Amino acid sequence: MEHVGKITIVWGRQKIEIPDVDLGDTVRGLKERIHKETGILPERQKLLNVKTKDKASQDEEILRNLGMKPGFKLMLMGSREEDIAEARHAPKNMPDVINDFKVEEEEIEIENVKICMFQIQCRINFYKFVELNPFREGKKLLVLDIDYTIFDNKSTAETGAELMRPFLHQFLTWAYLYYDIVIWSATSMKWINEKMKVLGVSNNQHYKIACHLDSNAMINVHTSKYGTIMAKPLAVIWGKYKQFSAKNTIMFDDIRRNFIMNPQSGLKIKPFRHAHITRRKDRELVRLSHYLTLIAKVDDFETLNHRKWQEYIIEKTKEEKRNFEENEGRSK
Repeated sequence: MEHVGKITIVWGRQKIEIPDVDLGDTVRGLKERIHKETGILPERQKLLNVKTKDKASQDEEILRNLGMKPGFKLMLMGSREEDIAEARHAPKNMPDVINDFKVEEEEIEIENVKICMFQIQCRINFYKFVELNPFREGKKLLVLDIDYTIFDNKSTAETGAELMRPFLHQFLTWAYLYYDIVIWSATSMKWINEKMKVLGVSNNQHYKIACHLDSNAMINVHTSKYGTIMAKPLAVIWGKYKQFSAKNTIMFDDIRRNFIMNPQSGLKIKPFRHAHITRRKDRELVRLSHYLTLIAKVDDFETLNHRKWQEYIIEKTKEEKRNFEENEGRSK
């Protein structure tokens, strides 16, 4: 057995030493050692500074051929299965106020951006888009999350309607006038289809959902501050349907980190929780219907700041009132 001594694995802010590494072992064997130390499955691991001619067969490379020396440092990207599950599902018994990551304010390193773009291209090429209804010419695009955006996932109730966010059908009916609608949830397609049936969204006569996207359309994004998180890059949709872009797309989600790749296109909706109490007074979808109607007239959404959507409504309402009063004055 030929040894190179210790190898240091740099994983986010952690530095993990792997002792007594066998130079005659393969990259796959090293990944198994890393798995024991970190809990990250070998297939989830990406070693950034392992240079090989053929990345497809990287796992079969012998370590001695990669120029490793004592103290060699490897940059590791990857997530444990439990961390991925936690990113896809909100934890139980969470308080009303979510401790959300404001990760879109953090710059993503160039190397990580390249990895993200590669994942996005893979989704565009290989993810199976199933159109439920055809996209319509000239419409803008609304991308909607499910859990805590339009549905209370954790509260108990006798029917799905009791967990549905108030005014959902009115909201979708109004939005459908100006937008094609895509449902994108960080869960399985089976769950999405079932919940849409329970909510009465699947076969509604007043609006049509164009497409469902599940967790398989999401990507892993590594940030130096928060580690690896799951995200919903709108470029996956834009790459498949060229009529849509940042100019005419808006996404509603109760978790800001889901639109880290497209912060300007995302609107963080107030989470809908404790349906048995809050459904009597929740009017979020009514107000957002008004916002969607107002911005439907805007040619380029990149000129908008969705964080100030409520201020936008107030400003436009005042503007409409002034115009009405001026027109009234001229007619007298």
